Amino acid sequence: MTQITYVTSESVTEGHPDKICDQISDSILDNIFAQDPYSRVAVECLTTTGLVVVAGEITTKGYVDIQGIARKALKEIGYTNPQYGIDYEDAGVLVSIHGQSPDIAQGVNESDGKEQGAGDQGMMYGYACTETPELMPLPIMLAHRLTMKLAEARKKGVIPDLGPDGKSQVSVEYHDGVPKRLSAVVIAQQHLEKISEEQLRNDIRKKIIEPVCSKWIDENTEIYINATGKFVIGGPEGDSGVTGRKIIADTYGGVGRHGGGAFSGKDPTKVDRSGAYAARYVAKNIVAAGLADKCEVQLSYAIGIAQPTSVNVDTFGTHKIPEQKIVELVKKHFKLTPKWIIEHLNLRRPIYRKTAAYGHFGREDPDFTWEKTDLAETLRMEVGLAMKPLKAEAKIVY
Repeated sequence: MTQITYVTSESVTEGHPDKICDQISDSILDNIFAQDPYSRVAVECLTTTGLVVVAGEITTKGYVDIQGIARKALKEIGYTNPQYGIDYEDAGVLVSIHGQSPDIAQGVNESDGKEQGAGDQGMMYGYACTETPELMPLPIMLAHRLTMKLAEARKKGVIPDLGPDGKSQVSVEYHDGVPKRLSAVVIAQQHLEKISEEQLRNDIRKKIIEPVCSKWIDENTEIYINATGKFVIGGPEGDSGVTGRKIIADTYGGVGRHGGGAFSGKDPTKVDRSGAYAARYVAKNIVAAGLADKCEVQLSYAIGIAQPTSVNVDTFGTHKIPEQKIVELVKKHFKLTPKWIIEHLNLRRPIYRKTAAYGHFGREDPDFTWEKTDLAETLRMEVGLAMKPLKAEAKIVY
């Protein structure tokens, strides 16, 4: 008998209040890294009607115009009209920044005979599977494509009178673990009063949902667009935003587990970020090598200690060789100390603003070095696996 299961994932546009904060935090990090790539940064934001608050710790040799960076980010996102609840020219920007604690710094800094330690304790997860060419779960990839297309339609005027704030949600029906159809698609899109809900719903269905999801939609797929009736009050006026509050949309859409640590605004000495990138890198190479169809990698660290305190691999029964052998291969070919991760993935660069919307994983961008599968062939040859790399089962068509 066919086993039917469902997985739901959501995404938000760059104008969502939480994503505003993520992008401001990572814009600050990028600005600092462009001047001093050895800076220590942990910056978070809060936004509400007409206001942005920036707080955290920065130790750097550079100079940071935080007010200017925040306003520029708001402008680039699209908050240029007071009707959207906040605009880049008139928003208040409050700043409270101090240096990194020396108690933390002494555990992270390299010294004679001591390798750079982790910037905090914690556990991080990485995941990969064969559902899509990006080796990502299908639900989160579709959800991101919908919000990306909403933003594109707003910026290019494909659909008139859209605001920057928006959300998507998709529910995928699986048969024996293989995606078959969408049981539901949900869109919430901010708009001005002058566009009718009827026109908006028709435009979003024809110009957003169908181009992205047509392969997966059938006559029984439920589609909800602005289900409350309208979405005029949005952005920070409709809901406050905070850095790091969309960590599931940032990662795998609820598939697999999450360590709990947010990414944006943190330099890569913070293993919440770099460790999660490394875990994805390991998991993706394992799946790309054909060692498993699905793979979840868990890493854990202690503050000030270089070596991870644990490395665990779960292939959900899809492994082609014993999981313990996969763990041995991981420990042999991926050093996974903070220094190794930062250097191997070249993380001391101003590349983080673009990670702060539409997901940190599954993106085809050369700066997303954790998406490389450069060690897949090494892993495959190591075990003499007589097979070609696994191909994605479900190709997304846009």
